Amino acid sequence: MKKPLDLASLSEAEKDELILVLLQKNETLMAQCARIAKLEKKIEELESKLAKNSRNSSKPPSSDGYGKPKPKSQRKKTGRSSGGQPGHKGSTLKQVEHPDHVQEHPVSQCSHCHGDLSNQAAMGHEARQVFDLPEINVMVTEHRAHIKTCPHCDARVKAAFPTGVTQPVQYGNRVYATAAYLSQYQLLPYQRLQELFHDLFQINLSQGTLSNILSRGHQQLERFEDAAKTLLKGSGVVHFDESGIRLKKSLNWLHVASTPQLTCYHIDAKRGKVAMDVMAILPDYQGYAVHDHWASYYGYDCQHVLCNAHHLRELTFAQEQHQQRWAAELSKCLLDAKQEVDDAKAAGALSLAASRISYFDRRYSRLLRAGRDELPVLVGDKNKRRGKKKQHKVKNF
Repeated sequence: MKKPLDLASLSEAEKDELILVLLQKNETLMAQCARIAKLEKKIEELESKLAKNSRNSSKPPSSDGYGKPKPKSQRKKTGRSSGGQPGHKGSTLKQVEHPDHVQEHPVSQCSHCHGDLSNQAAMGHEARQVFDLPEINVMVTEHRAHIKTCPHCDARVKAAFPTGVTQPVQYGNRVYATAAYLSQYQLLPYQRLQELFHDLFQINLSQGTLSNILSRGHQQLERFEDAAKTLLKGSGVVHFDESGIRLKKSLNWLHVASTPQLTCYHIDAKRGKVAMDVMAILPDYQGYAVHDHWASYYGYDCQHVLCNAHHLRELTFAQEQHQQRWAAELSKCLLDAKQEVDDAKAAGALSLAASRISYFDRRYSRLLRAGRDELPVLVGDKNKRRGKKKQHKVKNF
């Protein structure tokens, strides 16, 4: 066993040298501790990024990849089994008073004694109705514009064709409307849309024709789009969002403004204020804009409300990744408040009772205080003299 160093036997020079070595080692240790703390912080940030998905953050579902977690609904369990519920209004078929076609099925022989009933008058009937689609056939309408010679001036005069009939052979408005509906609402890609028209209608539409149909529909809906934007600008509450989409192999952004009755879309290469100005709703909007806290929204002079759907995902992340107990309770508080509002609306009320609003306000504030107390304290960087100390991401949220 090595004997302890006898400091009394050291010369002054040896003591000074030993002190210098200890100071150097202390500096090295402090630097290593600072580096370890920095690396631990970096590891936590990277783990947080890896743990984020579409269920606990604002990331789109397409970013989840093959390792996406099992979906967890924010809805509360009701305890009821799946399927139709007692008291629920069903949509069972009912017989109509005036069917389109009637097929008579006479009885000509007795099923008991085999006697002839051909000349026996029926005393009544039992009716069963079958609801089916009509036979699908393409209907071709030929328009003939008559040509006459005027007996007064000898001029050759031709009748006008109906509006929209411009070619010797063309498709009609029902074909245009059906193609636009299936493409833009039912989201059928061009190839499957071609197959559907061929299989059901024996119509062979080229992709160029489909593209022209959609362009024509876009032009004809311009007045409707302008009217929808006007109504959205006058709405008290409008929800805004922007989602990344691929367009011609490049990242674009689908901007949306919506109410329960209206939805307006705008696709743009930009995500921020430039695109929002082009969409031409927010620049003139004065009501409550519900959004995801994206900075560009705050450039508009309206009332701002943050989206609770995004809040719930962030609270899920705080609970699962940072083990914040208050986050689960705050999620429940928001969902309970929403349920009470929904119940009040269903009962015909215009708002919650003042006592219930006060209750949720107190509950919400208490949980925020609990969150501040539960959050870890971050030690600031001693080498950084200026600026605010960086806060924990959950605290910023």
